[in-house]
Order: sequence, then structure tokens, then C-alpha cells
Amino acid sequence: MTNSDSERSEGVSFPSFHDRNSELTDADKARIRLAAVTRQLILDSFMSTARNEDIDTAIDQISKALESINAPGGIPGSAAAESHFTDRSPFYGAMNPLSMPMTMEKDESFGEFGSISGRATFTEPYEGPPGHVHGGYIAASFDEVLGMTQSLTGRPGMTGTLTIKYRAPTPLHQEIVYRGWVDRIEGRKIFTKGTSHIGDTLCAEAEAVFLSMPTEMMDKLRKGRDLSGPAQS
Repeated sequence: MTNSDSERSEGVSFPSFHDRNSELTDADKARIRLAAVTRQLILDSFMSTARNEDIDTAIDQISKALESINAPGGIPGSAAAESHFTDRSPFYGAMNPLSMPMTMEKDESFGEFGSISGRATFTEPYEGPPGHVHGGYIAASFDEVLGMTQSLTGRPGMTGTLTIKYRAPTPLHQEIVYRGWVDRIEGRKIFTKGTSHIGDTLCAEAEAVFLSMPTEMMDKLRKGRDLSGPAQS
């Protein structure tokens, strides 16, 4: 390592946004249930062989459901988009219907800062080559895993570069195990590495460089994030 403990402490830019310190509310739990149903709808509608008239019936029902979730008199500040990053992440956020969801956990037994493991099973909407996961989703998953990994340093930042080496096709409907760890730190640069496996098969490897973010930059990003307006259709 090129940085002493004191230098790391001085370089902390903001608390990790991967650690949620509050319990889920009833509104949060409701949005998790809504996301789970929506996630299933995405898969089932994609795979459906229903008759046209049944699809039209489903569209009418979904339209009515949209009226319900957009009804006035809601709970201010409870939207999933306003929740903690761990809940709204597009890869492991339980409130985000676009997530797999991937599960993420820390492993303190490996690496100077510990490591991160992620598990995900992709289905047909994520298909690239026949029967296999699109490479873009594999890369984006690495960005998420290594993003959490670099936050273990206590001085998290933003992705600077991400390099993927695809070693074997990654099949659908099989659990992928991602692992990420910090390789080294050089000034503001946090170098990370990762792998993805299905069983004993190495599917891909990744290297990413993150740039530790100054406090004022993070504050600027937060202030520029306007969630007060209605959803745009």
C-alpha cells in the first residue's frame, strides 16, 4: 500500500452509501413487495405466449394498477427513488424492479480491507448470446460489486475505468458468484479486482479504478438530484 492509515483517514470523502443505518418502514416493505411483483411481471410478460385478447385484458389491469400507485394523498418521501442506495440499486436493490436482485455480502477474511461477494441469477430478459447473459449486464454487475468493494477503504469514489475479460459464456438460470477485492491505493485512485464464477468455471475477470470523491463533489451531486417532480412518461 502507498498510503498510511493517517493518510487514508484524511482522505475520507464521505460515508459509504452502501451501509444503511435505519430499519425498513412499512412503506419500504410495501415497495419491496411491489418491486417483486413488477419484477415477475417483467419476466412473465417477456416469456408470455398468451392470446392477444388475454394480453389486452392484462394491459387494462396493469393500467388500473398504475392509477392506484399514482393515486394522490400518498406518503411524502416514501418513494423507492428516495430510499437508501442499498434499497434502490439497479442490481441488488429490493425496491428496484430492474434489479435481479443480486445479493451482496462482506467477507472480512480476505484482503486488507475485506472483500465483497455478490450472487445473481439472470433470466431471459437479460439474454445476449442464445441461452447466455448479455456481456453488458455482466460488466455492469462487476461495476456494482467493485463499487461496493472500493467503499471498504473508507474513502469511496466514482468509477474511473472498468476493464472486463470474458473467459467463458455465462449461462442463464445458473447462480453467478462475483467476488471483488481492493488491490492497492495510489493517492485518490483505488484499484480493485474481481472474478465471476459458475461453480468451478471462471466466467469473467474485472479490473476497475475508482477515484475517491471530494466531499464538495458528492454534495453537488446530491443537490442536483431532484425527486420532487412527478414521474415522466
